Order: sequence, then C-alpha cells, then structure tokens
Amino acid sequence: MSRGVRLVGLGIVKGLIETARNFIGSYRDPRRLVTVEYPEVRLPPVERARTFPMLVYDGADPEAGLRCVACKICEKECPPQCIYIEADRDARGRVLKRPRVFDVDCSVCMGCQICAEVCPFDAIKMNTEYELAVADRFGGLLLRKSQLVRSTEYHRTVHPQEAVEIDAQVAQARARAEAKARAGGGG
Repeated sequence: MSRGVRLVGLGIVKGLIETARNFIGSYRDPRRLVTVEYPEVRLPPVERARTFPMLVYDGADPEAGLRCVACKICEKECPPQCIYIEADRDARGRVLKRPRVFDVDCSVCMGCQICAEVCPFDAIKMNTEYELAVADRFGGLLLRKSQLVRSTEYHRTVHPQEAVEIDAQVAQARARAEAKARAGGGG
C-alpha cells in the first residue's frame, strides 16, 4: 500500500519538475517571451494550420478549372454532415462532372480535414483563413461555392510543401493519360 502511494507521489514530483523547467526556460529563450499584439500584428499561419475547406481550381477560370467532379464522397464522409453538394445537369438532365451547388456550413464544421483526406481529386484542401466572424448568426457562416473556390496559386502560398507533392502527382497522371492516348491512337 505504501509503495502505490510512493509511486503516485513520484509522478507528481516529476510533473512539477517538468513544469518548473518549462517555466524557467520561458524566461531564458527570447522566442518564448514574444507577445503578438493581435489584430494590429498578425503572425503568418503555419503550413499545417487548418480552419475550413476550400475548393481548388486549376487555370484562370474557377468554373472550368474546378477539380471537384461532384462525386459526393466528402459529403458522405463528413462527420457533422456540413457539406451539401448538388451535381450540375445539362439540358437533357444528364449529370455533368461538376457541382452546381457546393455549400459548407462553417457553423457546424469542426475542421477535421476528413473531406480533404478522402477527396480522390485533390479538389478540397483546408484553408488557413480564420477571421470569419459575422453579425448574422443565421446563414452568415454558410459558405457557397463562389466563396470556397481558390486557385492553385493560392494553395501554393498557403500550403507550399503539400502543393509541390500534389503538383507532382497531377503531372504524373497527365503524363500517364497522354502516354495512354498515344498508345491507343497509334494502334
């Protein structure tokens, strides 16, 4: 019985020593003493920061270059069910491979990044914008497709390392598609 009490006491002492070490270290390391006077001064967000989803498009036209094909995988996998997608249709009623409606309710979104992880087309990425406060609590945080679209250049500035990997994957896929087209066209 006394041994169990001794072990619990030892854990508390180790925790207090670690806390004291961090407390003293915060006064020695000048980087840890900095206070940022927000909102006048803003630190750039770190690359792994994430807030809410954004839709990435290639090229100059957001509609023509949108990577999303309205497969609705992100909508199905979203734990709080805050993504709503409707596929676009042509004049005959056939489904086109692009979303007509793509909404994200940021008042419900928990920023888990599951939608970005399950997207097979790298169309959804997590943005780092965090100042989304609005006065209208009913609908102010419902982001429509036009508010969600961001260019690949923007994605490169927000997540540079991730964008390099994705650009390499896209280039490989295009090269494979061109090689397949040349092989199929020549035979």
